[in-house]
Amino acid sequence: MSMADNNRYTVGISEHDQPGKLRRLIRFTTASWRLNLAGAMEFRLSFLLTVGTMMVNNIVWIIFWDMYFQRFSVLNGWTMQDVMMMWAAAAGGFGIMSIFFGNATRLASLIVTGQLDVYLAQPKPVLLNVLISRMSVSAIGDLLFAIFIFLAFGNVTLLGTIKFTAALLLSALIFIFFCVITGCLSFWLGNTEGLSFQLYNALLTFATYPTGIFKGFGRLVLFTVIPAGFISSMPVSLIREIDLNFLFGAVGMASALCVGGILIFYKGLRRYTSGNMIGLRR
Repeated sequence: MSMADNNRYTVGISEHDQPGKLRRLIRFTTASWRLNLAGAMEFRLSFLLTVGTMMVNNIVWIIFWDMYFQRFSVLNGWTMQDVMMMWAAAAGGFGIMSIFFGNATRLASLIVTGQLDVYLAQPKPVLLNVLISRMSVSAIGDLLFAIFIFLAFGNVTLLGTIKFTAALLLSALIFIFFCVITGCLSFWLGNTEGLSFQLYNALLTFATYPTGIFKGFGRLVLFTVIPAGFISSMPVSLIREIDLNFLFGAVGMASALCVGGILIFYKGLRRYTSGNMIGLRR
């Protein structure tokens, strides 16, 4: 066999055996998640206490709403079950973000302190690499809480499970990319950690209140500037029964945030100033 034939043979094998770009990306992502979880579980007792404490914190809100509905059976058309599923959608979406994309809420800090350097030096998609490189242990309690609420109050059928899963995914996407967009303000405005935290906290807070109690301008804000309305409305507009107008609006908002967040991040990255930090990330 000639050298040229041998080279063609070698290249052919490597091209055929090398996994595709998407497959490599999935393997990289899942490997990062496994390492994050392994690191979190290194101290088992601390891990269990952190997760358990978050679940207890959320259960306190169940007790609060249970006391309310013992006195008032309906809240602007919302029942106890609707409020519980609202909490499940919000807690579950937040949990997915914080477990699998834990750096979403810290993006402003990473930009301001020049900590993106280590990610820029690696041959991986920068935004994805940043987001998946951290896990919030306490958020595991939020996700478990959401599943528990669904099993206790939800429609545990195939259709009900599909609708609840869709609600969690839409909620998670809204949380993730809203935080990405607010974090990216640091590319243009300097240190916006405080502003980003306030906007993220507003999204999280309003996502746990029934949209029926908001009217006029406040309701408009919750479906535009701070899209918490799409999360808090899911129990009555998606989980209880499917409102196609709401579903299209929620999918449209989640898609717009995804595309906008990615474009804004990479546009802002051109303005990024290195922190001259020397570091390695395994």
